[in-house]
Amino acid sequence: MPTPRSSSRPPPAFFQRLSMAFGVLFSRELAQRYLAADRAPDQTASAPAPAPAPVQAPQTITLKEATPDAALQLLGLLQREARLIDFVQEDLAGHADADVGAAARLVHEGCRKVLQAHFTLAPVRTEEEGRRLTLPAGFDAAAVRLTGNVVGQAPFTGTLSHRGWRVTEVRLPQLAEHHDAAIVAQAEVEL
Repeated sequence: MPTPRSSSRPPPAFFQRLSMAFGVLFSRELAQRYLAADRAPDQTASAPAPAPAPVQAPQTITLKEATPDAALQLLGLLQREARLIDFVQEDLAGHADADVGAAARLVHEGCRKVLQAHFTLAPVRTEEEGRRLTLPAGFDAAAVRLTGNVVGQAPFTGTLSHRGWRVTEVRLPQLAEHHDAAIVAQAEVEL
C-alpha cells in the first residue's frame, strides 16, 4: 500500500477517494500511473506530484422501489378467473395427462380473460418470427435480448425467435383504502 505523501492540501473527501478508487479499478492507464508514482522516489513538498487525469465516476443506477400491491392484485385476479394458484400448487404427478390438459385449458382461458381485460399488449418487434434482421449499434438492449453465440459488437444479424411483448396500457381496478391485497384468494366456508 502506498505511503501518504506530505502535502499542504487537505486529504480528499470520502466521495473523492471513492471516485479515485473506481478510476484506478476501471482504468488500466490510471492504475499504471498510480503504481509508477508509488515506486518513484519521494518528491519534496516544493515539487508536488502531477495530479492524475480527472476520472469520470461510474453512472449511478437508481432503483425504483416496487410496491407489491399491483402484483398481488394481478395474482388475485388470476386466481379468481383462472384458479392459477390452485393449479400451480397442485401436485400433478398422480394425475393423467388428459386431466392435466383439461385443467390447463380452463387455466389458459381464465388467464387470457384477465390479460385481455386489464392489459393492452403489443409485440416489441413487428417482424415475423423466423425472419432474419440486423440490430444496429445502440439498439435497445432492454427490449431485445441476444441469445446464442453473442460475440463482438453491434451491428448484429440474427433470426427473430420471439417478437417479445410490451404492455402499452394497464387497467387494474382501484383498491379500497383498507383492502388487504395480500389476500389473493379468500378462504371459503360453505354453510
